[in-house]
Amino acid sequence: MLISIAAVVFGLALLVWSADRFVLGASATARDLGVSPLVIGLVIVGFATSSPEMLVAGFAAMQGNPGLGIGNAVGSNIANIALILGVSAILRPLVSSSNILTRELPLLIGVSVIAVLVMLDGGFSRVDGVLLLLLMAGAMVFILRQAVSEQEGDDPLAAELTEQIPGTLPLRQAVFWLVLGFVLLMLSSRMLVWGGVNIAETLGVSDLVIGLTIVAVGTSLPELAAAAAAVLKNEYDLVLGNVIGSNLFNTLAVLGLPAVIAPGAIPPEVLTRDLPVMCVLTLLLVPALFHRRGRSGRIGRVEGVLLLASFLGYQSWLFITL
Repeated sequence: MLISIAAVVFGLALLVWSADRFVLGASATARDLGVSPLVIGLVIVGFATSSPEMLVAGFAAMQGNPGLGIGNAVGSNIANIALILGVSAILRPLVSSSNILTRELPLLIGVSVIAVLVMLDGGFSRVDGVLLLLLMAGAMVFILRQAVSEQEGDDPLAAELTEQIPGTLPLRQAVFWLVLGFVLLMLSSRMLVWGGVNIAETLGVSDLVIGLTIVAVGTSLPELAAAAAAVLKNEYDLVLGNVIGSNLFNTLAVLGLPAVIAPGAIPPEVLTRDLPVMCVLTLLLVPALFHRRGRSGRIGRVEGVLLLASFLGYQSWLFITL
């Protein structure tokens, strides 16, 4: 048991560090190859920051524990909205005036509805997984076209993303961090899955619960730290954009991967407990983020407290119903 706990703790720590190095390497390599900062910010960094969840889901499915990957995807989406946005809004009210976000949010809602419909029959087939991954490719194309259309614009999110891209890094050094980060991501993901599954078996709980709690919260902590830093620099659209982008990748790629690798039944509590929570939180972003007639979207401190309370309540619900 102690070895398993150590594997989870060390695996999470290594996962966080290697993910940061992977994002640095990917974004710096892209910049050195002449890719525009906005495309890097919206597409490459968005994909790279979701790579830990994708690798965890893939290894869990290959090991015969797809519930851990499903729990990681759904749990990360819940944590991104309720925990990250909740804490961020408590620090400072989040005000959004980005047109990019108002186009990405309907996309997130749409793919969330599709994911729920795919899962309603209580099982994941390879066809379901392929469908989600194809939708992910389509979403990437949509985001890429959106990035190109905003190249000459003055969208606040575009400016904030550009500032976040690392400065010039020699190509050889950028590729080094890209490769090293990816290799360590693979190792740390495997270690995290191994330890998480062993803990679940020892405690007699499902791998789904481990994915919804330890793994989901653990993989969200770096994003929470980054969000807090961005809020203190008044980069509110960046915080909101990272959450929407991450949830988009989780819903399509992180859910789709286990379905392709290990199709099978979906734990029934996902349909009756976890997906409804995820969908309600996603819909709550609509009145908070949409702006019209010159009025900005806003998530105030009261809403932040309610979001954080809902996250703590959800986690308590999971432990009570173990």
